[in-house]
Amino acid sequence: MHLHQPATYWIDNLGLKPHPEGGYYKEVYRASESIPHSALPPRFSGERSFATSIYYLLEQGDFSAFHRIQSDETWHFYAGGSLQIATLHDDQFAAVYLGANISKGECLQVTIPAGVWFAATPNPETPYTLAGCSVSPGFDFADFEMAKRSELIKAYPDSEQIILALTRS
Repeated sequence: MHLHQPATYWIDNLGLKPHPEGGYYKEVYRASESIPHSALPPRFSGERSFATSIYYLLEQGDFSAFHRIQSDETWHFYAGGSLQIATLHDDQFAAVYLGANISKGECLQVTIPAGVWFAATPNPETPYTLAGCSVSPGFDFADFEMAKRSELIKAYPDSEQIILALTRS
């Protein structure tokens, strides 16, 4: 059983690389078929794969900075400890917890709707979290927007502390 391995075990054995938003990732699936641009909502700039998925690992002290994408994204818990996923939507902050401790309110799977600002960080007692992220329509970096700290604080002034903690600039 390899569920209690250190983060480096997963990084090395899964071939994970640094992700622009923080942490490590590797794309493991991209559908061979695409949705034509004409069949997608106007927020998309071109055709997209039906779906994509990645492995994603965050270590203690690192975070996935606030960002948003144009598709729904479902996070799946695999190994390590729990992860807080912070969202800013409809003028308010909310947090959900990805992990295996269901009795403490953690979820094995969490979906972030398209267009919602979100960030993630391992909980304080968590050395790392290994998750999977599935995106449909499939992920494309053209759909990825990293939050600008000052603009996010202006839009969500009551959430300034979490925004300062989970943005890089």
